[in-house]
Amino acid sequence: MRPFRFLLALFLACLSLHAQAPTHPTSTPYSGDLSIFEDPGRDAKLHTDRVMDTLRLGPGKVIADIGAGGGWFSVRAAKRVGPTGKVIAEDINQHAVDSIRDRAAREHFANITPLLGTPDNPNLAPDSLDAALMLRVYHEVAHPALMLAAVHAALKPHARFGIIDHDGHGDDHGINADIVKAEMERNGFRFLARYDFTHADQNDYFLVFEKK
Repeated sequence: MRPFRFLLALFLACLSLHAQAPTHPTSTPYSGDLSIFEDPGRDAKLHTDRVMDTLRLGPGKVIADIGAGGGWFSVRAAKRVGPTGKVIAEDINQHAVDSIRDRAAREHFANITPLLGTPDNPNLAPDSLDAALMLRVYHEVAHPALMLAAVHAALKPHARFGIIDHDGHGDDHGINADIVKAEMERNGFRFLARYDFTHADQNDYFLVFEKK
């Protein structure tokens, strides 16, 4: 039995390492000036209302803005979901989380909850979300299986998950949409649609998935 147990333990360890190994090159998470995301014309370029419509955001809904940066999308989502809804503004950068907290207080958004996550886990409560969004973040995810498992657990059944990014090789602050789609489908998500109306904001695609 001992040789068998040893081989089993070795096999499980290999599986764990495989799950944590990067499946493609990734970019270093941004930690610079957060004001660069505050282009006054960005709403029109990104078609923010259409993004939120596609994610089925409305009053009372709960959404996670994963990799929220300075909270540009978070405050817009907070207006959409209203005082009975909630926006979880998650980031792995403590400076960003502090900035979002200050912004929410300054702009009187009591429905924004700043949250410090880790590169592999946004620390979201299970079965708590009606939707989630990664806006120009997915190319920074080094261990997709771990991150997507955590997000999958946090989403309610059939909740939508949007990925907005632009084409690239992973290490150049972009990632091919086919890679994203394949990784999402391997980790419990059903592909719904691809949109390109985000082009003016230098994003090649908006991919929409739902939790199976």
